[in-house]
Amino acid sequence: MACLTVRRLTRARSDVRRQQLTAQSPPGLPAELSAWPRYTLGEAQLGDLELLTSGVFAPLRGFMDAADVATVDVRGTLADGTPWPIPVILDVPAGVIPPDADHLVLQDQEGSPLAVLAITERLARPAPDDPAAGSSAAGPGVVRVAGPVTALREPEHGPFRPLRRRPAEVRAELSGAAGPAGTTGGNVLAYATRRPLNKRHIGQLRHFASQLNARLLVLPLITGPADIVTRPEALVRAVLAARQHLPPGTLVIPVPLASRDAEPDQKKTADLRAAATVAAAYGATHLLADSPSVTGSPGGTKNGPLELPGVPIGVISAGEWAYDPRSEVWRPLALIEPGAEQGELTDSELGALLDSGAEIPAWFTPPSVARELRRARPPRAERGLAVFFTGLSGSGKSTIARGLAEALIERGDRTVSLLDGDQVRHLLSAGLTFSRADRDLNIARIGYVAAEVARHGGIAICAPIAPYAQARATARELVTEVGDFLLIYVSTPVDVCAARDRKGLYAKARAGLIQGFTGVSDPYEEPRDADLVLDTSAMTRQQAVDAVLKLLVTGGWLADAPDEPAEPNGTAGTRASGSILRLGPAVRRL
Repeated sequence: MACLTVRRLTRARSDVRRQQLTAQSPPGLPAELSAWPRYTLGEAQLGDLELLTSGVFAPLRGFMDAADVATVDVRGTLADGTPWPIPVILDVPAGVIPPDADHLVLQDQEGSPLAVLAITERLARPAPDDPAAGSSAAGPGVVRVAGPVTALREPEHGPFRPLRRRPAEVRAELSGAAGPAGTTGGNVLAYATRRPLNKRHIGQLRHFASQLNARLLVLPLITGPADIVTRPEALVRAVLAARQHLPPGTLVIPVPLASRDAEPDQKKTADLRAAATVAAAYGATHLLADSPSVTGSPGGTKNGPLELPGVPIGVISAGEWAYDPRSEVWRPLALIEPGAEQGELTDSELGALLDSGAEIPAWFTPPSVARELRRARPPRAERGLAVFFTGLSGSGKSTIARGLAEALIERGDRTVSLLDGDQVRHLLSAGLTFSRADRDLNIARIGYVAAEVARHGGIAICAPIAPYAQARATARELVTEVGDFLLIYVSTPVDVCAARDRKGLYAKARAGLIQGFTGVSDPYEEPRDADLVLDTSAMTRQQAVDAVLKLLVTGGWLADAPDEPAEPNGTAGTRASGSILRLGPAVRRL
């Protein structure tokens, strides 16, 4: 009998899960699936799809058409009058969808189909005045598609997946079905965040929850980079570490909500509207807005309730708070004796403490959160790093890179990987041509491997030509998700590089025998964001290596060497002169 009861409960729970899908999952994959075009979603698009299919974006059943987008911008409603505050759109490359296609399979980065979009509208590149276009409007060759989506399967992957609960389940708990004693029904105060909670946040949440007699709902927003800790999983760990300092019964629900695309002066308000929409879906009655995120407050006020078109719940501005050293608590600024208040650490100040390994003051953040911050952002001396050399063929970048690798191996305090030479050419670069697309792919491959080295605390030294700024930016983006990135531009003039060329490649290129040769028949885009600029026509190999080592030491990635290295004759090594070594991006002279 007990086994039968368990089986019935299991079936009942499965039925409930199936019914909770806003875009219902079919029992099997459609027979036409293999014939329909496919599109691999980006990170933000994946987040929006999950919010659509889980019911967070209800009553939306899919991506919005032009009529809905227009009325949302003007009135804060869908075209049928339903209140709705933000555009939810899907832009894809035009080549993805044949002209006669009426369905589009939406898949994840691994190629697994997640949902099918029934195309009801397609528009070419958004007009400049499109309210959803934002500051990064789609360019030529992009199509905006609209229509309902049908989920093919529930999301399975991603850190903290068990915490990413469905709105209906969370609403049931908050309404009293599964809540702790004394907290059934009533107000629910939500707080959506892309940054770890410090003691100010904790004090504000406790204060306003008490005022409203509300239960707390904290929503870490995990699509896109997190402030301070970068990675979304680190943000969730830090929020969970702060939960012990919040009232009992506080719920933490990670949400894959991306920052909304809007004009710079409208972005904070757009993000606030999106957060309020998500909070309402999970059962919140109020949303607490951090003061710096509030724009367009009625009468210019910085605290109290806010009026935002289309937002279904009350939004409260936290107002100005500061730390009161005399009572050792955070409180509203108006309650602190003028001149006695202490402001919180800025992001740059907190980052400097983490970079150096210094202690984070207890008045700013609880020790449990500080531990997670240090875990997510270890001191630079322990953090992964990519040292990325770029320059023309023959500029000396490979020579400096090898010298740097040897110097670091001799020191023995950091793990080093050299991504240059035959191994890269025969493995990472094998099969690639000198086309623009293949050159970009080559740099992306090197950046990916460098990021994996940095992820595990090592130093990756890379020395490709990397002639294009966008490809270098891609490599930087890959690495800085998990570590640090230094760009070193070896600016040796092209005539010097040609004179050093033992293979005669420059001569052949100038004679037209080699096409697409960087510096002759193909452009080299000089970096404007280099951390260090070296010209090997006016400095020795050792001077260049010493200059890079000095940058690593002064930046904190290496500890100071106990003694200066000596030349074989016992004299101190010659240092680079100020006329030939420049520090970027402002290109400061030593």
